[in-house]
Amino acid sequence: MVATTMTRPSSRLKPDTLLDMFWLMLLSRRLDERAWVLHRQGKIAFHISGMGHEGAQIGAAFAIKRGVDYVHPYYRDLALVLALSITPADFMLSLFGKKGEFSSKARQMPSHFSAKQFNILSGSSPVATQVPQAAGVAFAIKYKQQMGLVDPNDDTQPRLVLTSLGEGSTSQGEWHEGMNWAGVHKLPFICLVENNLYAISVPQEGQMAVSNVADRAAAYGVRGVWVDGNDVLAVYDVLAEAVQRAYSGGGPTLVEAKTYRPVPHSSDDDDRSYRSREEVEEWKRKDPILRFQKHLMEEGILSQAQLDEYEARARAMIDEAQHAAEAAPEPDEADALSDVYAV
Repeated sequence: MVATTMTRPSSRLKPDTLLDMFWLMLLSRRLDERAWVLHRQGKIAFHISGMGHEGAQIGAAFAIKRGVDYVHPYYRDLALVLALSITPADFMLSLFGKKGEFSSKARQMPSHFSAKQFNILSGSSPVATQVPQAAGVAFAIKYKQQMGLVDPNDDTQPRLVLTSLGEGSTSQGEWHEGMNWAGVHKLPFICLVENNLYAISVPQEGQMAVSNVADRAAAYGVRGVWVDGNDVLAVYDVLAEAVQRAYSGGGPTLVEAKTYRPVPHSSDDDDRSYRSREEVEEWKRKDPILRFQKHLMEEGILSQAQLDEYEARARAMIDEAQHAAEAAPEPDEADALSDVYAV
């Protein structure tokens, strides 16, 4: 099911905001493409892609209070973290594992995003572990509000937690525990499942006996909704409702954004072993960026000249970020042992 409000929240978005959303989707795609090239050239060791997921991520990012509400992302969330102020230069330092890397001083794998200043919580490699952690933070937010430690209507304070993961991760026990906790305590919590149909090589029907991940929400007493993840505005509409539900004390929401990854699971995967090229090409025609681009041009919001300028700007930013990362020094040996425990 999708949002059913009479007036879609996205209808109130200003043209400049729509262009910002498109720009971040495009920048994420071009940065992602460059990462694949760098890997194939042997310049970086690993890349895991967010291609195809940009609509789901940007729709979600623009619905929350960015930089204030907590976000616990997963490894495909490049577009999401770009919307939260991570830069191409930051991402390139992570890919190359160089000194100054923003999330862990180059000790984590790339795409394990973390930035305290933007309220981006650190994720772990085991999938779904972010869900009980995010639910725990949501519990803390609610507890502070109930104890009068913060004003529940103060939009300068974090008022919800958004976490995300793939549909395959919902087979993990941590996901069920986190969702149950969120439902029992009616937490200000949103779980965004970016369903790209494959848990590495395992198709959805091999992971679950229901048609939609969102169908599982009722078991936890949680609102469940699914949406076309390749329609950025539809995702925004659903997330905007979930945000207001969380802010108003209405409890958690499980949002399933149905999308597709047109590339292998990671740079170490060969997707030809488990899906046809015809299937991939069919989904490429549903690309969320091309879809949003077409909509903006039809509405007279985006022109070809603007699109050309965006493409040139993205390439310049990514070129600069790559060159800076390649020239950056290796991390100091002492960094491997620093900031392991809080003091």
